[in-house]
Amino acid sequence: MEIEANSIQHFKLWSQLELQEFSDKFVIRSTESPIEGFSVSRFDGTIEKLNGDMSFGNPSKVSTIYGVAGTIRLLAGSHILLITSRKEVGNYLGFPVFRVMSMKFLSCNEASTRLTSEEKKDEAYFMNLLRVVESTPGLYYSYETDITLNLQRRCNLAKGWMSKPVWKQADPRFVWNKNLLEELIENKLDGFIIPLLQGSFQTGHLKLKESPATIALISRRCTRRLGTRMWRRGANLEGDTANFIETEQLLEFEGFRSSFLQVRGSIPLLWEQIVDLSYKPRLNIIYHGETPKVVERHFHDLLQRYGDVIAVDLTNKLGDEGLLSSAYATEIQKLSSVRYVSFDFHHCCGGSNFENIQLLFDQISEDFEKHGYFLIDTEEQILAKQRGVIRSNCIDCLDRTNVTQSYLAQKSLNSQLQRLGALSSNECISMFSEDFEIFRTMWVDQGDEISLEYSGTHALKRDLVRYGKQTMTGLIQDGMSALSRYFLNNFQDGVRQDAMDLISGRYSVNRGSPSRVQHSGLESLSYLPVASALLIGGLTVTTITINQAGRNTNTYLSSVLCAGVTAGVMAIVKANGRQICSRPRLCGLL
Repeated sequence: MEIEANSIQHFKLWSQLELQEFSDKFVIRSTESPIEGFSVSRFDGTIEKLNGDMSFGNPSKVSTIYGVAGTIRLLAGSHILLITSRKEVGNYLGFPVFRVMSMKFLSCNEASTRLTSEEKKDEAYFMNLLRVVESTPGLYYSYETDITLNLQRRCNLAKGWMSKPVWKQADPRFVWNKNLLEELIENKLDGFIIPLLQGSFQTGHLKLKESPATIALISRRCTRRLGTRMWRRGANLEGDTANFIETEQLLEFEGFRSSFLQVRGSIPLLWEQIVDLSYKPRLNIIYHGETPKVVERHFHDLLQRYGDVIAVDLTNKLGDEGLLSSAYATEIQKLSSVRYVSFDFHHCCGGSNFENIQLLFDQISEDFEKHGYFLIDTEEQILAKQRGVIRSNCIDCLDRTNVTQSYLAQKSLNSQLQRLGALSSNECISMFSEDFEIFRTMWVDQGDEISLEYSGTHALKRDLVRYGKQTMTGLIQDGMSALSRYFLNNFQDGVRQDAMDLISGRYSVNRGSPSRVQHSGLESLSYLPVASALLIGGLTVTTITINQAGRNTNTYLSSVLCAGVTAGVMAIVKANGRQICSRPRLCGLL
């Protein structure tokens, strides 16, 4: 529906919905306007608009829901994804923003035809993936506006664009459920179609010498190469990179609004890092004739969208990272339109030398000032445009990248507050401890959320963002997160990757086509306890027999035998590491 807001007509989604369950159908209607809604057949998933029809009798169950995230068809029938709880987390440009707290799939497959034994195995696996999808973290939306577009892009659009349905306003790169919305779009259910953004949304209120300001931090995760930490690295042949995120820092002060954009993304080469039980698996660069074109396509897209680009590479210059960094530098330096800056973060800022990040800023400060930020006044007249963007990367584009981006965001925020008169020319946000703590906490929380979506754990180096130095507590937390990442990456992320490939449409389910699900190979969660038991048992017996080895020759020989068996088991486990680890079954790496 369309409503008036600040004399500007804009489209608003139905925000309070009722789910009615009947023996043959589900009915979803708006409580604000009960004649608005649609039904979904429980037998085959067919969707029909209500068109004012209220004569369905008494439902067996009625519940409140907060949105429909879309539909997906599997082998046995259709499933509809509902938002079952939400939380208001702030507002974007005056419009309330909500976080999805829980989701649930409803199955509409009671009339499904018989499945073959192979199809039953596939369907069981797909259903397991839907349960993984239900717990997807970091999903946000608004009923009253699109949140996938940054402020500068919004202001460059033609007047009247906000009167379009919200899904038509959205940037498809950042719509997490784009593939799930197709049936709702085909049935013209515009008032029920919610584009979900995956990423992070944080807000804070600054006092600033009794001149209040509001700051929002919005990170938008691209869906073009969606995936988990170890199973989505680098770029695909189209130039889309893993963990590509646009982050907007939005400031509102006395009616003025300013926006500062940064982007991050995996090194845009063809490369992989396959888990094999090693703590740090080897990086493998895939040498391909298309590599120069891949890099060119990636940066051409950035130049078209953001203007000038500075590519800041934070990776190590030694070991595997060094080889990857060198290959990246070789390719990117062929592009005259992109400036490449290499900064070995661990070498320069390690050992509590975080202040050395100023060395990076000194290299890019001139271009950083030229890029600027976007600024509009109280009448929405454009006072300044952001003319370029800094693209940061490390290996994961999580920890080092987040520390660097928070530092650059602080520099930009100081410039904006000084220009607007909130701070004098010799003041900065760090001089106001309460406000600075709010700013740093937002960046820590944002880093955690992005890390959870990609790696499954909180970010590392959180205390560098929060305190500007490494602390003992932070080191312990980093160690625990690193161990958690190791376990998740080796023994769970294959399934998480498949869930993302299924929900994004990268893997399509086709009834009657040969199965493409790879059921062969070791099941990681089944073989992990066995391998662990053999190793722990062998080490225990070996330790006991060694302690008793001095008593007689037989015991000594037993200890040698046990040690040999244990070493053999360890060698077998290591040699078969890639088979033991959790691997995606649905799609290849590129």
